[in-house]
Amino acid sequence: MITVNAMGDNCPIPVVKTKKAMQALTGPETIEVLVDNEIAVQNVTKMASGAGGQVSSEKLGDAEFKITISMEGAVKEEASEDAVCAPDARDNMVVVVSSDRMGIGNDELGKVLIKGFIFAVTQLDALPKTMLFYNGGATLTTEGSDSLEDLKSLEAQGVEILTCGTCLDYYGMKDKLAVGSVTNMYSIVETMAKAGKIIRP
Repeated sequence: MITVNAMGDNCPIPVVKTKKAMQALTGPETIEVLVDNEIAVQNVTKMASGAGGQVSSEKLGDAEFKITISMEGAVKEEASEDAVCAPDARDNMVVVVSSDRMGIGNDELGKVLIKGFIFAVTQLDALPKTMLFYNGGATLTTEGSDSLEDLKSLEAQGVEILTCGTCLDYYGMKDKLAVGSVTNMYSIVETMAKAGKIIRP
């Protein structure tokens, strides 16, 4: 395991450091890159994926992210992308989830649909800036939710996951929150008011 510490580094330094580590490999190896912002995660991920790496990322703290890159061997300099400081890939879009199911009709089908909806969000070229969960939707961010893996993936890519605290209290699940953070109605209204686009399943 090779660790690249790019905490506190501005673009393009995280990409440059990672590229050098990839070029120095002598065989199959895993590289761990530590950065402190979502845009660095996006830029390093794009470069490493373009160079043939298998890439995953996770959020460790408020300003701490880990990118894991699995490589089969060294990458040639010309095979990797130039270090480009790409803009934030997250659009000014807010996804609002107010139920643990999607649509009206069969409840079991609705639960299958909402899980598929959240997975589909992970596949968007431009990810939402924020996802808001309230009322029944609040249960989707708690322990035991079938969508936790997808939501954690979105959070690791910089999507803000916010769940209504009043709703968690009502359902007795405030200590069960497993992804993102707790918010209040004022912040929910403010986030929706500033959104360029709102999507509701």
